[in-house]
Amino acid sequence: MNKCDQCIVRELTSLKALSRDEVVQLANSKTTRSIKKGEAIFEEGEVTNGVFCVKDGIGKLSKLSANGKDQIVKLVKAGELLGQRSIISNEPANLSAKALADMEVCFIPKGDIIHFFNNNNQFSMNLMQLVFDDLKRADDHTVDMTQKRVKERLAETLLYLKDTFGVNQDQSLKAQLSREELAGMIGTATESCIRLLSDFKKAGLIELKGRMIFLIDIKKLKKAAN
Repeated sequence: MNKCDQCIVRELTSLKALSRDEVVQLANSKTTRSIKKGEAIFEEGEVTNGVFCVKDGIGKLSKLSANGKDQIVKLVKAGELLGQRSIISNEPANLSAKALADMEVCFIPKGDIIHFFNNNNQFSMNLMQLVFDDLKRADDHTVDMTQKRVKERLAETLLYLKDTFGVNQDQSLKAQLSREELAGMIGTATESCIRLLSDFKKAGLIELKGRMIFLIDIKKLKKAAN
């Protein structure tokens, strides 16, 4: 079995509250899955029957809007849990989770999560904090969508991608989103997103090479975001 007690993910999530015996229980019950880029971890409306812990890779949480477009709600990386809100609310998944790059995730059955939740106060507090953080992030996103211009939201999102997921050696963003996905994050049409990226390039803020985005002038990007 994989040694959950040695997994760095345990130090980054509510799992760090588990006792050694609980970690052994977790290791005996969890399964590890490889998710290829573009594949779903779970779909909106699906009963997940557990939570997923991201060991490696980048994924997205999204919701299908009334007009059929995929609206990205959040990007996820190693150390994050997926599906915890459904477990607490005992409802089907409110969002879809898909891999933006190859991912490795561990699935922890619902029974174990409920056991830990009922018997480990610190674990339950940590899990609830994750849910509250997601709700706060959703509130902040709603405010940004109503009060900030699309140009400001794009600049802010590019900086978020850099700060959260980092850059490659060539200084391109590690989180490579399609133009449609990026448009979904900032709440605009794909054509508008492409046009704004072109404007940012002309202004010397970024460089574009295929799907890759290079941040050239961070100071100007921060100014554009505000």
